Amino acid sequence: MKKLVKKIFSRFSLVALTIIALFLLFVAAIIVGVYWLDALIVWAFPASEPYVTVAITALAWLIDIATVLHAANRDMVPETKIPWLLCIIALNLLGVALYATFSSYRPSRRTRRLYQKLGEDTGRFEAPSISRDTLHVEMAHWAAVSVALTAANPSAIPHRGTRTEYFPSGEDMLPRLLEDLKRAQKFIFLEYFIIERGKCWDRVLEVLEEKAKAGVEVRVMYDDIGCMGKVRFDYHKTLQKKGIACEKFNPFVPVVTNVHNNRDHRKIAVIDGKVGYTGGLNLADEYINATHPFGYWKDTAVRLEGEAVNNLTLSFLRMYGIRTRQSVDPEQYIPAKHEVFAEMGYVQPYGDGPYPLYGRHLGEDVYINILNEARKYVWIFTPYLIIDYRMREALVSAVKRGVDVRILTPHIPDKKLVFALTRSNYMGLIKGGVHIYEYTPGFVHAKMMLADDEIAVVGTINFDYRSFLHHFENAVLLYRSAAVMQVKADMVSTFAVSAEQTEKDAKRNVVTRGLCELAKIFAPMF
Repeated sequence: MKKLVKKIFSRFSLVALTIIALFLLFVAAIIVGVYWLDALIVWAFPASEPYVTVAITALAWLIDIATVLHAANRDMVPETKIPWLLCIIALNLLGVALYATFSSYRPSRRTRRLYQKLGEDTGRFEAPSISRDTLHVEMAHWAAVSVALTAANPSAIPHRGTRTEYFPSGEDMLPRLLEDLKRAQKFIFLEYFIIERGKCWDRVLEVLEEKAKAGVEVRVMYDDIGCMGKVRFDYHKTLQKKGIACEKFNPFVPVVTNVHNNRDHRKIAVIDGKVGYTGGLNLADEYINATHPFGYWKDTAVRLEGEAVNNLTLSFLRMYGIRTRQSVDPEQYIPAKHEVFAEMGYVQPYGDGPYPLYGRHLGEDVYINILNEARKYVWIFTPYLIIDYRMREALVSAVKRGVDVRILTPHIPDKKLVFALTRSNYMGLIKGGVHIYEYTPGFVHAKMMLADDEIAVVGTINFDYRSFLHHFENAVLLYRSAAVMQVKADMVSTFAVSAEQTEKDAKRNVVTRGLCELAKIFAPMF
């Protein structure tokens, strides 16, 4: 009973209720406004009431038609147009008002201007040192993926001589991260979607406090909505009192807007500008399997050491600057010289985020470009599989070229509705020749792609609309580095304990299929 009461009165529940209440008030205000408009017309034009009513009705229809045409021709993902068209047609002026208020997925104009300014400040550290001609010679057909990535995000520079180390689980990664944090001499940057009080975060925080007292600059940023129910709403102030410069990204403010969709879903750690971490792992107990809410939690991370860490450092400073509204000179955080490791290959960390801050759907584009260039196999790990038409076509087209395409999803879900939507995509992909596996020991939270023993992506980007359209995300593209074959070894062992899904497994009853089809129509909006 106490747990139920705690959940009901938790900040997450209160925020959800606030959003629902604001939405209902917004709808009610429009309905009341239309009613009073009709009453005002009757009062002002009593003699000509029928004619005025006809004129107002005609004007409303013209507004509806104009809005439908605007939505149909708007530069946006086709799947996002369908729910808005239905909304406008079904709800008339109310639908128009909802469309005008909630259809924009762009950050505010102020944020866009600031982001551009921050990019100018970091630009001098983002000049590529490797020419396109060199990439085309050394990476062969895979150079197209790297070049397209840099073209869409100029700060996503490929680097040589960076050491890479892959971690197949959170319990493998945490001790290594703690060692690096303890060795910090100048600064520590942490940017995570979720931090939560418990064994994992408490161990990290203990080191951060010690380092802050020793004069090391420590900056932490976490996502406000991502951490609801995980830490107190004023937890950033608690960390500030410990000498840690802490910010919460995009704090929830009860306003009628779609800006709350732009969450900071990144996971980045940078130590002295020399060592960096990224991957799917947040700093909470389930990620290191100290708790088991959904069976064994399968997650991954990669450690970078060398010049490629610059990309992570600059990415953090830009996002931190968005929150603080202040620009920081990056020069003090970029080492004058990096140790050059003999490891072959390229390492290319990159950020992604809402348009127009980044190139169009950069995270999805990288995945599709790899699918298009693959010749032998493409293996994918993702917790969620809610994809659009062009991703489905890329997956099936790769199969038709003779590429072995496999996708691993969880068997034990963390969100039942999302899991149902994920499974609703199985049938079409299986019929198209894609092999779908479910991770039977528990929940897979890793977001990875591997192709042809040569190229891999490890990061935060799920195969869903939230990651592709709304969130700020990050990942690292690895070409023939040591981590690539470490990723393969882990994938092979993980597929071995997973269950391949058949058409029979993918069948759902009529009611479930109907509900999923309805939910999929509105999935791109949220």
